[in-house]
Amino acid sequence: QVQLVESGGGLVQAGGSLRLSCAASGIWFSMYVMDWYRQAPGKQRELVATITSGGSTNYADSVKGRFTISRDNGKKTVYLQMNSLKPEDTAVYYCHALRPPYSPYWGQGTQVTVSS
Repeated sequence: QVQLVESGGGLVQAGGSLRLSCAASGIWFSMYVMDWYRQAPGKQRELVATITSGGSTNYADSVKGRFTISRDNGKKTVYLQMNSLKPEDTAVYYCHALRPPYSPYWGQGTQVTVSS
């Protein structure tokens, strides 16, 4: 059974930091592209950051220079370090695992709330 379990969300003041974690089980983790998405109330889910199996990264323009995605294949975990948080970063953050042609997987989400 595949599970992606996010943790690390919470309430933080603007300018603060949080580190999200996503622990995977039931997949060959090192072979998967791992992403973080987020969805704010009333908005579409958007891609925040991606890390490939080889460790290449990509970021949404809105988080470049503030967020860092990383992975530990030994621990089957992907991280999202979020610094200089802004109120507009408030959203539910989701972990996503992708390895075409197989079905992608989603975590249950973790709430991040940034107060002004």
